[in-house]
Amino acid sequence: MSNSVESYRSSVNSGLLFLLVGVALLFITIMCLIFLVKSYRAGIKIGMEKKVLRKVIISSATFTVLPSISILLGVIALSGTLGIPYSWLRLSVIGALQYELNVAAMAAESIGLSGLKVTEMSMGSFTTIALVMAAGILGSLLCCLFFLGRYLKKIRGNQAADTAATDAKDKKPGFGAYATTAMFIGLCSAYIGAYLGDAIRNQNVIPLLTAGVAALTMAIFEYFTQKKNIKALDNFSVAGSMLIAMAAAVCFGQVIGG
Repeated sequence: MSNSVESYRSSVNSGLLFLLVGVALLFITIMCLIFLVKSYRAGIKIGMEKKVLRKVIISSATFTVLPSISILLGVIALSGTLGIPYSWLRLSVIGALQYELNVAAMAAESIGLSGLKVTEMSMGSFTTIALVMAAGILGSLLCCLFFLGRYLKKIRGNQAADTAATDAKDKKPGFGAYATTAMFIGLCSAYIGAYLGDAIRNQNVIPLLTAGVAALTMAIFEYFTQKKNIKALDNFSVAGSMLIAMAAAVCFGQVIGG
């Protein structure tokens, strides 16, 4: 068993995969730098001061590091099973933290695995999971390619209508705000239902307790951010909730698991 696990790990962390992922990330980095330079020049062209532009760049870079901690946690969580290169690629280019972890776990279970456990993985399983993750995210690309232009026109039209409105009380959230909220509530409800089912069927309450700790931690962050107006904490909310929930899960495992 140990030999097969080591063979699998060496395959998903091979030098060739690191090279391929490195090329892709280098392309993304160059593209970001090009946009940065173009944006800087556009700012100069419209009369913005260089001092202001430099301040914006520095502050943006600073506040980008903090939310990326949660992304790093996702890479660490996935890399133990799917290897560092693929996990790094998924969460550096187009993937989202909530999507990647959940879809990888669902794909693993759909092919008969008990979860993302490296002891059960094979290269065939890795290929299937990677394909499902890649295919699932294509929907966002296709929507942007074919529908984003029309959507942006509609958004601009709504913004123009809002600007023309004189009474702020008449402004109501658009369909997008309601749809996003509804999808988020539905997603949370699905997972809580799954955790409840696991607790009832298998007497495994750790996922449910962990979700409760994460929700409580996020509520505390939201309280200080919204009620106490400590906006800087907003950059720590996701990463902080994840870290505290992960630590709680370990504690629950030690206590409940004996």
